[in-house]
Amino acid sequence: MSDLAPVMAVVQRILPASPDAVYDEWLDAEGMTEWMCPRPTRPTKIALDPRVGGRIRIDIDDQGFAVTIVGEYLELDRPDRIRFTWWCTTWEPVDQGSVVTVLLEPQGDEHTLMTIHHTQLPPTLIDGHQRGWTLTADQFADWLERRLPKSATPEPPEGR
Repeated sequence: MSDLAPVMAVVQRILPASPDAVYDEWLDAEGMTEWMCPRPTRPTKIALDPRVGGRIRIDIDDQGFAVTIVGEYLELDRPDRIRFTWWCTTWEPVDQGSVVTVLLEPQGDEHTLMTIHHTQLPPTLIDGHQRGWTLTADQFADWLERRLPKSATPEPPEGR
């Protein structure tokens, strides 16, 4: 992890799916509309071009206020790591944007420890992004739980 910039917001969550399945969900624009963005904020459209140099666009309805997140994939290392830039239309034009790194580590046979590092955030936005990613990770875990058949949902590994 020494190649990461200083971490500004960090969220970890054990998810009820394998790293391969979690990785796939991060690259599925349609499914992502179900869990991305902390509720009651909702994405209205997500467009992904999942290749290094490919673009990300998330159009959002933040309780009647339109916001757009744009970025570019920097790294796609299946099933361990996804890294992309993140810039919001509500930020000042001088803000260079930030970087989101999603790390996926197997936990037992069918669970994943997901760690989200969001770096290079404008200082005034760190707390809000920490809260937002925490809620988003919770929604993602709930989404995965609903998508898996009950018989296919194993117990998380002990100690977590």
